[in-house]
Amino acid sequence: MPEAFTHDVAVIGCGRVGLPLALAFADRGLSVVGVDKQPELLAAVSGGRMPFDEPHAQAVLDRVTVHWTDIVSDAARARHVVITLGTPSFSHIEIDLRDIRGVLDDLLPHLREGHALTLRSTIAPRTTEFVAGYLAKHRGFDVGAEVFVAHCPERIAAGRFFEEIVSLPCIVGGVGRRSGEVVGELFEVFGVRIDQTTPVQAELAKIWTNIMRYATFALPNLLMMDCEQYGANVFDVIELINRDYPRGGMALPGFTAGTCLRKDFAFSEERSHAPGMLLAVSRVNESVPLFLVEGMVRRLGTLANRKVAVLGLAFKAGTDDERDSLAHKLVRLLERELADVAIHDPHVTTPTQSFDDAVLDADAVVLATNHPEFCGTGPLRRIATGAKETALVVDPWDCFGAAQVFAYANEIAALSAAGAPAA
Repeated sequence: MPEAFTHDVAVIGCGRVGLPLALAFADRGLSVVGVDKQPELLAAVSGGRMPFDEPHAQAVLDRVTVHWTDIVSDAARARHVVITLGTPSFSHIEIDLRDIRGVLDDLLPHLREGHALTLRSTIAPRTTEFVAGYLAKHRGFDVGAEVFVAHCPERIAAGRFFEEIVSLPCIVGGVGRRSGEVVGELFEVFGVRIDQTTPVQAELAKIWTNIMRYATFALPNLLMMDCEQYGANVFDVIELINRDYPRGGMALPGFTAGTCLRKDFAFSEERSHAPGMLLAVSRVNESVPLFLVEGMVRRLGTLANRKVAVLGLAFKAGTDDERDSLAHKLVRLLERELADVAIHDPHVTTPTQSFDDAVLDADAVVLATNHPEFCGTGPLRRIATGAKETALVVDPWDCFGAAQVFAYANEIAALSAAGAPAA
């Protein structure tokens, strides 16, 4: 390493992607700079406390040393600069690069020969080439020879970082002659296979990984709506599709959201040759909260002044991550029906009621997140005991195994106790 570099790697953006990555680098003996603008986050990690839940992260934080800072230019102390900033989409289907461009402007005066910039965030096609061109335009660098730029997309599932960082292949799309090689050497520290490719292929691989999941989950959600229209049972139909059939594989319905799935399709839609296709997929997934509310109204009549318990605020089971969760949309729609909404989630940092208080005397209970704590007959019995006898239970995930999206608590509790399948 050149003497000018005092650290091995800097991670800019220490949120749910960047912070575990910074800790993982440090845990493998690298000298790490962690850069973030959030005072609360920096105060937490500087004090030795994880600001969010990620399995095993606290133990790693306890044993490693990272130089934490809110000054972007401090990242230039490291040879490798990894950018893990959020990349939102403008409402008119266009990637918003202002945060990445702002970081580049802060770094430009401090970059020197030997620096390597890695884009870890999800980005639209050709963004990596834009970054390389930006450095060449404003500093005259020969990218791939003097400095190095690559896209190394994050593909790790929430709550599984320390398992998957050492098991998933690492895609590296480098610009120029040696960028892929240089950035690949950094990520080889995790002992995984490095798949070298072009920048745009790396970008497309990441985007379409998320698009595939987003579209895959839209199918059972649309099927759920069709089954309601035709008086069919969606879980029975999915069982018929999948049972002993080599071309089955239909997933179960549920809320499909989160920051990646909910926005990343726009990075393809921006210049799509099939405009509207992925917007239709988004429309299906975004309609699930309204579908559930309308189903409740059809069965209960008005929801005004009726207590509705919402179980779960996180976008995904077993996490505390509420970002872009459709549970919040569900709550807002219920409030617009003038329902009295009670919320419980055992994971999130947002204050919520206890399970028993939330379901007490409820007219309806909605499973918005399929947390393990909500699944099985135990929670169902607590609902049947605490909620009104005629309470409607809305379970698009089939957490209770009753195979009913809409059913009454006393009916499915009796079926569950008897071990009989729901009709």
